[in-house]
Amino acid sequence: MDKRQFITGGLAVGAASLLANSVSTAGILKSDGAFGKDGKYSLPKLPYAYDALEPYIDRQTMELHHDKHHAGYVRGLNNAIEKVSNAINSKDFSLIKHWEGEIAFHGAGHFLHTIFWNNMGPSQGKRSEKLEMMLKQSFGSYNNFMNLFIEASSKVEGSGWGILAYEPIGKRLLVLQAEKHQNRSPWAAIPILVIDVWEHAYYLKYQNKRKDYVKAFFNIINWDDVSERLEWAMK
Repeated sequence: MDKRQFITGGLAVGAASLLANSVSTAGILKSDGAFGKDGKYSLPKLPYAYDALEPYIDRQTMELHHDKHHAGYVRGLNNAIEKVSNAINSKDFSLIKHWEGEIAFHGAGHFLHTIFWNNMGPSQGKRSEKLEMMLKQSFGSYNNFMNLFIEASSKVEGSGWGILAYEPIGKRLLVLQAEKHQNRSPWAAIPILVIDVWEHAYYLKYQNKRKDYVKAFFNIINWDDVSERLEWAMK
């Protein structure tokens, strides 16, 4: 790679970090394996076995979700980054609207899934004192947060995500809905806990009972990971 390719490639990768409507690498601690040594985005390994979350999420769903769906977002993001780099080099920006949209869609899918895998685990850990304090300060109590998160995530229109995010301007936690991956989320918010409510995340086991899936999610949340993300975000 010559100097010009390095610079233009870096600009393209920089563009990917400015994903539409707030999903950014700020929500990923230590990158969680989401970026490879070859300078391309990579599919992180699951931090547990495919069947480790049973009976709440089954092995087949985990295999399809991680190995097929998430891998597809990684391929789409790397392809879009390459196309934007080509546009910079050729000065042909006729398709830039399309490829910027692809960066937003696939990039947000990649980053949110990376957080999602680490937000879960066979061991739930413990909510830190700071997380407990922020949940109480922002929602009144943990139960208030849980009820809000379940209802908001269950009612996302179409496909999307439920998100608990730290909002650094107001220094508070927010429960957000994200339609698709990249819509309806404020730029400043940093995701610390996310749940995928696209049908591929739950349909094999729960069919159309999304709320049952969201409720079951609370049995596999890795609170150590969520607490660590909050600590990082607040810094």
